[in-house]
Amino acid sequence: MTTETLPVDKLFDAARTGDAAFIRAHAHRLRHVDERDPRGYTPLIIAAYNGHLEATEALLDAGADVNAQDYGGNTALMGVCFKGYPQIAELLIRRGADVNLRHGNGGTALMFAALFGRNELVKLMLHHGADKTVREVRGLTALDLAVQQGNIAAVELLAEG
Repeated sequence: MTTETLPVDKLFDAARTGDAAFIRAHAHRLRHVDERDPRGYTPLIIAAYNGHLEATEALLDAGADVNAQDYGGNTALMGVCFKGYPQIAELLIRRGADVNLRHGNGGTALMFAALFGRNELVKLMLHHGADKTVREVRGLTALDLAVQQGNIAAVELLAEG
């Protein structure tokens, strides 16, 4: 007995809207859980970026690659550090997200958190071993980005020991 696979557009719709129940109900039909849209986003990247904790977890449970990168090199963890979703960041890290992956310009999740004032995420990334010495293509570190933004709290976190 063969099971029909779920059309990939339905999976992207569920990720975009946060429909974790749909993802869980059809997980057995998810043959292409890491399928990409025209920008290279996977359903996991979309669910995480849009702040859908339960859908993110459902996709991980269905076997989504926690470190998948879009065509620019961005990961789900980078997206949540940009948007400011600490609970999703914690989930991704628990499920194996690499806090030191770099996108196409050399940036990291820590850099996104520092640049966009997500200080709880700066602390979380550092706690989980984010390398604060990494430099992106312009030669800037997370500390440099925090200084540029006038983010004193992040500067203090990044300047510690």
